[in-house]
Amino acid sequence: MISIRIQNLTKRFGTVTALHHLDLTIEPGELFFLLGPSGCGKTTLLRSMAGFYIPEEGSIMFGEENVTRLAPHKRNTGMMFQSYALWPHMTVAENVAFGLEERKVARPEITRRVGEALESVRMGQYAARRPNQLSGGQQQRVALARALVIRPRCLLLDEPLSNLDAKLRLEMRTEIRRVCKEFKLTTVYVTHDQKEALSISDRMAILEGGHILQVGTPREVYGRPKRKTVAHFIGETDFIPGRVLGGQGEHVVVQTVVGKFEGVLGDPAEKPAAGAEVTVSIRPECWKIGHEASGQNSVPGRIGESVYLGEVAQYAFVSGGTTLKIFELNPRFVGHAARGDLFASVDPEDVVVLTA
Repeated sequence: MISIRIQNLTKRFGTVTALHHLDLTIEPGELFFLLGPSGCGKTTLLRSMAGFYIPEEGSIMFGEENVTRLAPHKRNTGMMFQSYALWPHMTVAENVAFGLEERKVARPEITRRVGEALESVRMGQYAARRPNQLSGGQQQRVALARALVIRPRCLLLDEPLSNLDAKLRLEMRTEIRRVCKEFKLTTVYVTHDQKEALSISDRMAILEGGHILQVGTPREVYGRPKRKTVAHFIGETDFIPGRVLGGQGEHVVVQTVVGKFEGVLGDPAEKPAAGAEVTVSIRPECWKIGHEASGQNSVPGRIGESVYLGEVAQYAFVSGGTTLKIFELNPRFVGHAARGDLFASVDPEDVVVLTA
C-alpha cells in the first residue's frame, strides 16, 4: 500500500486551467473518490496521476517517490477505463495476460497470476471466452482483473460503471470495494454518480472548476457540506435564505422567511457576523411531520403535492409562500384524511448554515 500526495498541482490546456494549485493526500489502502460535475477536473487529475498528463506546476508523490514526470508504464498503476478497452480478438485470459507479457514475465508465472486474478473477480470459468461472449458486467470484471494482475501500486478507475444498467451497477459497487480491500490497494475512483461515491468510498473530494471544494468521509460531506455547491451536488436539499441573529461556537441562529432556525455551521472556519446573509440547508429526509410544533425549528404548513413510493413518500410542504421538499419514511400523511394544518420540524444538528 502507498499514499498518494498531490502538492500545488496545476494543469493547463492552452489558455484553459483545468487544475488550480491542488493539494490532496490519499492514505494507503484508501478507496478515494473524485466527484463533481462534467468539466470539474476530476478526470484530468486522475490522468495526471496515471502519467497521461504532465502538469505545469506541482508534484505527485507515490509514497516517497516523485512520479510527476515519470512515464505511465513506469508508475506501475492499474488503470481501468470507462470503455473497458478489451481486445475483441483475444480471449479473456489473453486480455488479462497482456500487461504481464509486455513486462516480459515468465510464461508459468503469467498463467498462475492470470488464474488468480480471474478467480478474484469470479471469472475463472470464462477464461477461454472472447469479450463479445460476455455481458457488460462480466466485461467489467475482466477489465478489473487485467488492472489487478500486474500487482499495481495503486488502482485508478475512470467511471468504470457508467456503461452498466442500474442493477449491475449496484452489484459491481460492492464487488469493486471487496476486491480493493482484499488486495489492499490504494484506489482512486472518478465518477459523477453520487450514490456510488456515498455507498463505497472511504473518503471523497468534491471538485468544481479545477478546485477542490471539500474533502471528507461520505457522512461528513453529505451531512455537513461546507458550501452551497457541495450541498446541491451531493443529494437533495432545501435551501432557505436567511440572516444571522447570533450564535456561539459552531451553533448559529438564523431568521428565515419560514421561521427561526438554530443550526450548525457547515464550515466552522467561516463564522458569519450578526446580520450576515446566509443560506440554510436541510436534507428532505431530516424533516419530521406532526400535528404539533416541537420546541424549536418547527415550521407550520400544509402538504401540497405528494408522491407515494412505498417505503417513502415525497411531499411538497407549503409554508407561507415557500415550498419545502420533505421525505417521510414509512409515510403516515399520504392520505387526504391525514392532512390539514401540520408542522415540519428538524433537529438543529441537521440544519447546516452556509456562508458560501
